[in-house]
Amino acid sequence: MPTPRLRTAFVAACLVLAAPLGACGDKPTTAPKAPAVATSAADAGGMAALTTAAKKEGSLNTIALPSDWANYGSVIDGFEKKYGIKVTVENPEGTSQDEINALKEHRGGGRAPDVIDVGGSFAHSAARQGLLAPYEVAAYDEIPKEQKDDRARWYNNYGGYISIGCDAKRVKTCPATFADLRKPEYKGKVALNGDPTKSGSAFAGVYAAALANGGSFDDIQPGIDFFAELSKNGNFIPVESTPATIAKGQTPISIDWDFLNLGYADAFRQNGTDVDWRTAIPFDGSFAQYYANGVNKDAPHPAAARLWQEYVFSPEGQNLRLGAYARPVLMDAMEKDGTLDKAAAEKLPTVEGTPTFPTEAQREKARETVNRGWAEAVSS
Repeated sequence: MPTPRLRTAFVAACLVLAAPLGACGDKPTTAPKAPAVATSAADAGGMAALTTAAKKEGSLNTIALPSDWANYGSVIDGFEKKYGIKVTVENPEGTSQDEINALKEHRGGGRAPDVIDVGGSFAHSAARQGLLAPYEVAAYDEIPKEQKDDRARWYNNYGGYISIGCDAKRVKTCPATFADLRKPEYKGKVALNGDPTKSGSAFAGVYAAALANGGSFDDIQPGIDFFAELSKNGNFIPVESTPATIAKGQTPISIDWDFLNLGYADAFRQNGTDVDWRTAIPFDGSFAQYYANGVNKDAPHPAAARLWQEYVFSPEGQNLRLGAYARPVLMDAMEKDGTLDKAAAEKLPTVEGTPTFPTEAQREKARETVNRGWAEAVSS
């Protein structure tokens, strides 16, 4: 997403005062509610009371949070160190759809995820199915209207732009646009990060391809047709791109979020992996998106779930995202209030223009189209 895309207004006094994660709400005007039904920290008796309750629970269940995705390794470490609460991650390489399925399949049991982190269309789906609890973090009012649910069941936390990653050691000339990907020299080399019917990043890759080929937010079919063409000519391969497949040379070209591709490049350099991973944001299919966080309505650890939300929307949590090239939703607000990590912000790739986003209706229509036609389009 363009640098502007993920920027937000600000977290006024409440977030500024939030050294202990928001002293705001520490003196509730009404009797505190149980964490499971609290819709804000103040509602739960204030941050001190919420923190005490979360520490008593002692655990937080998460799902589909790879340590190399948007700096989740450091985010989890930071939360555990700050509060002494153990974070478990089920199915780290799972998809957004896996998260939604787990909310339903593990309902009422101790294994259910307390919180989710999913692509935009999946957040809307979870809210429509009544799976998420309304909860306003301290920074809720500063999150742009278009980046949150008006009932606070989900709100965006971080995001990025669709990019094309390429191993310059295995590809003579790296592609810079979707149009380039049609070239015969890329036969057997182009991959997505998963199946777009289940994966938010792969779904976004198809949306970006649609924009690059005459489609629109209302019409994702040209994106499906584009991958059908690449599949037919042998350029697209049905292998989920990961750092492991990149290192092995299986997926030398990967369409994925810029924050992931940029992060992979750093990791390969640090580990001495024989990969020269480069990242280009295609101008012919510029598509940005945030990932949304939400609390399970039936969270096994309701206090810890809400405290986690406060952490990932605090300056500390948001700057950790930025440290891994993910654009925090409160970026503008933090820049204004002086809490933004400016050195990390300067490392973000430059993107022209102001990002626009599909509406809920457009996303749902696109999801239905992809679910209906993807498998047949790319079947060999």
